[in-house]
Amino acid sequence: MHAAEQALVPRLEAAVVAAFGAEYGGWDPQLRAATRPEFGHFQTNLPLRLAKSTALPAPRVAERLLAQLRVDDLCLPPALGGQGFINLTLRPEFLAAQVNALLSDDLLGVRPAAPSQRIVVDFSSPNVAKQMHVGHLRSTIIGDTLARVLSFVGHDVVRRNHVGDWGTQFGMLIEQLLDEGGDDGDLDLPALDALYRRARTRFDGDPAFADRARARVVALQAGDGQTVGVWRRMVAVSLAGFDAMYARLGVRLTRADVAGESSYHDDLPRVVADLTEAGLLTRSEGALCAFLPGFTNRDGAPLPLIVRKADGGFGYDATDLAAIRHRIDTLGADRLVYVVDVRQSLHFDQVFALASAAGWLPTRVAAQHVGFGMVLGEDGKPFKTRSGDTVSLASLLDAAEAKAAALLDERGSTLTGPARSATARAIGVGAVKYADLAGGIGRDYVFALDRLVALAGNTGPYLQYAHARLASLLDRSGGVPGRVTMLDHAAEQRLALLLTGFPGAVESVAATLEPHRLCGYLYQVATALSVFYEECPVLRASGDVRASRLALCLAARRVLATGLDLLGITALERM
Repeated sequence: MHAAEQALVPRLEAAVVAAFGAEYGGWDPQLRAATRPEFGHFQTNLPLRLAKSTALPAPRVAERLLAQLRVDDLCLPPALGGQGFINLTLRPEFLAAQVNALLSDDLLGVRPAAPSQRIVVDFSSPNVAKQMHVGHLRSTIIGDTLARVLSFVGHDVVRRNHVGDWGTQFGMLIEQLLDEGGDDGDLDLPALDALYRRARTRFDGDPAFADRARARVVALQAGDGQTVGVWRRMVAVSLAGFDAMYARLGVRLTRADVAGESSYHDDLPRVVADLTEAGLLTRSEGALCAFLPGFTNRDGAPLPLIVRKADGGFGYDATDLAAIRHRIDTLGADRLVYVVDVRQSLHFDQVFALASAAGWLPTRVAAQHVGFGMVLGEDGKPFKTRSGDTVSLASLLDAAEAKAAALLDERGSTLTGPARSATARAIGVGAVKYADLAGGIGRDYVFALDRLVALAGNTGPYLQYAHARLASLLDRSGGVPGRVTMLDHAAEQRLALLLTGFPGAVESVAATLEPHRLCGYLYQVATALSVFYEECPVLRASGDVRASRLALCLAARRVLATGLDLLGITALERM
C-alpha cells in the first residue's frame, strides 16, 4: 500500500460511518490503483459490497457515499464509475507536497521501526578450505539485502557468518598436507580447494589414510599444537579469500561478523548435559536424540534430531542449538533470521522446536528460516559446469562482468580505463544480484546471462541505466533543483504517485523479508520514468515547469539510488 493510500483509507472509513452508521464502519474500502488514467488514481468497489447488506442498488449506495466523503484536501471531487465504483484522483498539490517531503527526509518517508529490535541475520556461511561456489550465491546476496533493509528501518542488525571451520574434513586436509610435505604458508584458497579434492579422494579410497585423518580430528579437538597451528592458518587463508569475494560482491560482511562452527565447540557438551537434565534426549543406537512431537518420517515413525552422534561427535544440530543460546543470551537478540537453502527447512523446524522446548528460545524471540530456491542452468537443471562440477562464484561473476563489458561496447560507451572496468563490474554484479532477488527468493531461478545482463526488461542494468540517465540529466541542467510546484501532466502525476510509495515498499520488505517487493517497485518507477521522458520534456521546458520537473527528477534519483543501495547494487552515474 502506498503512503497516499494509507492517508485515504481512514478518511473513507470515516465517510462510511457517517453515511450508514457505525455498524458499517468496519468495512475495508480495498483501495486499488486505477488501471486507466480516466479512472483517476484509485478505485474502490465498496458500494458493490455494501449493496447487499443495505438492500440498496449499488449506484444508490455510491451516491450516498459520495455525498458523505470528506477528502477534499487530498482529492479532486470523487466520481462515480460504472455500476458501483468510486474513482479517486489525488490533487496535484497534495502529490507535490508528498514528493517534496521525500526530498527533505534522509529516510525518504520510511518510518523508523517501533519498537526497534536486535536482529541476528545468519547468512553466507561458506566452508573453510573451499572456494565459494554458486551454492553460496543466494544466501550471501539475500542475507546482505535483508540486513541492509532491516538496518535502514531502524533495527539493530547483527550479521553472523556461520562459516564451516570444524569437523572431519580438517583431519583429511591436515593429514594430506603433512603427507605431501607441503608448506601451509604458501597456500591460497584455490590451492586449499585442490588439496581438499585430493584429500577427499584419498579418504574415500585408502582406509589407512582415513583412520589417520580421523585421529587427526581427535588431535585437533584435543588442542594438539602442530595440528591447531595448521588449522588456524587454513582458516586465515580461507577468510582472506572470502573477504576478497565479499568486496567484489559489495557485500557488507567483515571478519568481525564471522562466528564459525568452532566458536561453539566448547559449549556443545553443556548443550547435551542441559538437554539430558531436562529429559529431552533419548539414546537411540548409541546416539543422543530428541524425538519431538509432530516430526515423523515417510513411514510415520518418529524422526530424530541427533544432538550427539554414536561416536561422541557433534553435528550441525548441536552447533545450531549452541548458536541459538549464544545469540539470545549473549547477543541479546529479539529476532533470529537464518538465510539458508529451503531444503534445510525441516532441520530448522526441529532445531527451533527443541530450543523452544528447552526454554532457550523464548516466545518473545521470533526465529525464522528464510529459505531460498536453487540456481538452475538454462537446461532447467542445477547449475553446473560442462564437466558436471559445481560452478565457482568467481567464474560466474567473471562471465557476468565480461557480458557487461560487451554491453558497454554495444552501446558505444565512452568510458575507458579503470572507470570502464569498474562500471562493467558494477553492471555484472548488479545483474546477478537483481536476478537473484527479483523473482521471489523461495523459488528456483534460471541463470541466463543474456537475459540477466540486458538493458531491456526487469533487470538490474535497466534500473542502473535509469539512474545514470537521471544523473546525466541533472548534471546537464546546470543548477540545483528546488521543489516540485506543479504536476499538470498525467505522466508527472503517475511518477510522483509512485515515488510516494517508496516507504511502503521498504517497510513491506522489512515485514515480510521478501526483497522482490522492492525490486518490483523500483522497476515500476523506472518504467514510469521512461513514459515521463517521452511525454514531459525537462531540459527543453522553461520557467517554473522546468524547475518543477527537475525537482521531480531529483526525487526519482534519490528513490532509485536508495533502493538500489538497499539491494546492494551500485547506482551508476554513467554507463
